Amino acid sequence: MNTFRLSYLRSLVAAFAFVTFALFATSVSAKEPIKIGFGMALTGGLAGGGKQSLVAMEMWADDINKKGGILGRPVKLIYYDDQTKASTVPGIYAKLLDVDKVDFVVSGYGTNLIAPAMPLVKQRDIIFMGLFGMDCNKKWKHDKYFQILPSGPDPAVDFSRAWFDTIMQLDPKPKSIAFIAADAEFARNLKGGAEVNAKRLGMKVTYNKNYKPGTPDFTPIIRAINATNPDVIYVAAYPPGATGITRAVSEVGTKAVAFGGGMVGLQYSGIMKGLGPKLNGILNYDFYVPEPNMNAYPGVVDLLKRYQKVSVARKVDTKGWYLVPWAYAYLQILGDAVNAVGKIDHDAIAKYMHATEFNTVVGKVKFGKNGEWVKGRTLTVQWQNIKKQNDLEQFAQAGIRKIMAPAAFATGKVKPFNSLR
Repeated sequence: MNTFRLSYLRSLVAAFAFVTFALFATSVSAKEPIKIGFGMALTGGLAGGGKQSLVAMEMWADDINKKGGILGRPVKLIYYDDQTKASTVPGIYAKLLDVDKVDFVVSGYGTNLIAPAMPLVKQRDIIFMGLFGMDCNKKWKHDKYFQILPSGPDPAVDFSRAWFDTIMQLDPKPKSIAFIAADAEFARNLKGGAEVNAKRLGMKVTYNKNYKPGTPDFTPIIRAINATNPDVIYVAAYPPGATGITRAVSEVGTKAVAFGGGMVGLQYSGIMKGLGPKLNGILNYDFYVPEPNMNAYPGVVDLLKRYQKVSVARKVDTKGWYLVPWAYAYLQILGDAVNAVGKIDHDAIAKYMHATEFNTVVGKVKFGKNGEWVKGRTLTVQWQNIKKQNDLEQFAQAGIRKIMAPAAFATGKVKPFNSLR
């Protein structure tokens, strides 16, 4: 009898221990973080954008964790420096998925770093949020790709549509155009869309060439363009090229009445500060500028104030106008979608994202079938009234980057390039 009781008690203890362990394990599992992985340009030509994006993403993670995280679990960001090199991207995302076992992957900053990840995310059939990708899904048609660049349903064409409509406000209307673009995916895609818009307007193309990334001196290119006597010059370039081309046109000059278009990097604080008055007259794309009409973007002003308090200590772009709102918003959308679906189910989340209009710090966002915005919101702005070099605070004033389009945001009228030089 005693032996039986002892055996019975041992069984109860073992059962209790098993249940306790199971409950403890379940509790721990429930608190394990949801991991979001990505590569980001922390060095190389796009580091100026990548670093500010990372700070914004970390701000989002802090914010959502204070609200209880995703599905009641804390969010953890896992990332690696892609060095602004497309060749590093496939390995980074394979490691994130196969070694780090992340729950979701999002892109790094820029088309050239998004495109190399597309084959992998398509093969794995997973959600992939893109940060400023130019027509990256045209080839892959991945139904789980969504991106935050506010260009429009036909992204390459929609991106420059307002720029071309703006130059047609000049008197006389320009009739000819020169194209110069970096020989890289983003610039080629952007220039291709610009060519469609030029054809739509019946413009004659006088020059159309791609330059090799890393080109040290653009003055021969500007002279070659000037020799064809175009009315306008459209440039598609990442920061090193955009800066070099701006300096070259300041040195050589041009008779073109409009210059700019798709120049990435001129929006970075450090580049603006260094170029100063050399920016005057450039007509370019943008997404957020400190003009009065930008109050239509709810939450951006507060977000940027918070970012700017830490930007100096973090040694990143001190203003954050260009990428911070958008890097925050693309994770905001992902987090809201997962919480709304209530589980990690990539099929269900993608279906929800296609059907939903999201409220974000950059306003309402609705995705179309290809993961692009149903309605574009790319700004066309012109640099005016810049007086000093190495004076960043002047760029925080209204009237420096006047908005030409869309009409709902407009704060100025376009002027001929040289009239502002």
